[in-house]
Amino acid sequence: MKQTSLEDFMELEEQNKELEKLVAIEVEKNRQKDEIIFQQNKLAAMGEMLENIAHQWRQPLMEISALFIPIEAKINFNKNINNDELLDSINKLNHITKYMSNTIDDFKNFFATNKEKTEFKLSDQINSSLGIIITGLRKNGIFVDIIIKKNPTIFGYKNEYTQVLINILNNAKDALIDRKIKEPKIIITLDSNNKNSILSVEDNAGGIQVKPIDNIFKPFFTYGKKEGTGIGLFMSKLIIEKNMNGKLLVSNEKAGASFKIISPLK
Repeated sequence: MKQTSLEDFMELEEQNKELEKLVAIEVEKNRQKDEIIFQQNKLAAMGEMLENIAHQWRQPLMEISALFIPIEAKINFNKNINNDELLDSINKLNHITKYMSNTIDDFKNFFATNKEKTEFKLSDQINSSLGIIITGLRKNGIFVDIIIKKNPTIFGYKNEYTQVLINILNNAKDALIDRKIKEPKIIITLDSNNKNSILSVEDNAGGIQVKPIDNIFKPFFTYGKKEGTGIGLFMSKLIIEKNMNGKLLVSNEKAGASFKIISPLK
């Protein structure tokens, strides 16, 4: 058996040092690549932030316009304005403008580390979300069925949760309209298990023809729209999984697409 000489040992030691240097260089390269990817994702999220503000404001602006049209018509034709009708419009206007203001605050503070979490009932967020987009749903004859099996309370950022829910509902609405579905329907189901709340949104628009289906969560991925950035679902997934420690899942069911927002209970 050949014995290892001092020269062989020194040569082996030198080779180990060179190998360590090469490993350190590769580790640093990978770290830099990860940093670049992180910055790219952050920029994509910031672009999504701006796009979502525009996207989320379109419907409220239409709602505001719809509130004033009948009032303006009555004034022009010298008809009496019912006080209850006027007060109802004012209340709706206050609700919409408050939501729009909260939208700016939510996205402005999206990357902040000092945001405060609150406890909230998910049924309240369903009502809040539908209150913003209900006119667009009714205008297109889209029936919304709400099934509340359990009404859990979660601890998190409720306005961001509302943003995600509105985004999913708007996507379902757009798919139903674009595909001219007869008897269009959206089913919202609220439930929970021992650990998590489960809010699902299903439509009957025929499903998502993308494989793998999770590609719809990629930044700038578009499907079924002639225009658009495709970043709404990317941002939604980021909000739920990064800020809420939950999961945003998608699947195709018998009638159409199904999105599930899974969030830890308080």
